[in-house]
Amino acid sequence: MFAKVVTSGGKGRDQAEKPFWISYADLMTALMVLFLVVMSVALLAVTKKITDQEIAKAAYEKAVDELMNDIQKAVDRYPGITLDRERRVIGFGSRANFLYRDYRLPSDKARALREFVPEVLTIANSPHGKQLLKRVVVEGFTDQNGSYLYNLNLSLQRSQSVLCALLASPDNGEMALTDDQRREIQDLFLVSGFSFNSARSTDDDSRRVEFRLELYGFGESQPAIVNRSTQDPGKCAI
Repeated sequence: MFAKVVTSGGKGRDQAEKPFWISYADLMTALMVLFLVVMSVALLAVTKKITDQEIAKAAYEKAVDELMNDIQKAVDRYPGITLDRERRVIGFGSRANFLYRDYRLPSDKARALREFVPEVLTIANSPHGKQLLKRVVVEGFTDQNGSYLYNLNLSLQRSQSVLCALLASPDNGEMALTDDQRREIQDLFLVSGFSFNSARSTDDDSRRVEFRLELYGFGESQPAIVNRSTQDPGKCAI
């Protein structure tokens, strides 16, 4: 009798020949897909960050424009006072010019400045003003007669003279600045002299002062206010 011989080796050979590990091509495909996913997430994050910055920058520029609008409205109430929006400079024309080689501001012009400055302080205390206005620089200028250093000192004296006028006692019938307003002037206003730089077409127009508005830049943080000015401004020494 012959015994039946059953061979089952074919199935075993097929299983043994099938590799257990993923093929190199499949591995590279999976890595490529993972890379694309990671890059897509990174691009979305970068795009969102740029979009947020653009939105914040647009909001900042809108706030600056609205602040300039508020200043323009205030300026328009005083004939002869102008606003250069691009330079952010308030000009006073004949309301605040000086005689030849003189730094003393005539009393009528000092009074005119005292009438206008509360408008600036009101804007400085508005939401846009608190957010954006860093300081007001009182800039003095001269004509081109005389030496540079002489006129540099004269221009500085003129800007100081304006601060003296703002903090001086009021004339008869004039509304006095409050103590808070006087302290705000000490905190907010800064003097600067420019000699005969930026001279105008005539000597009379050159002998002037201007208010330059310094704003916080986009993304610039405001320093914490430690103490506001509490000292008496004293008497003017010039």
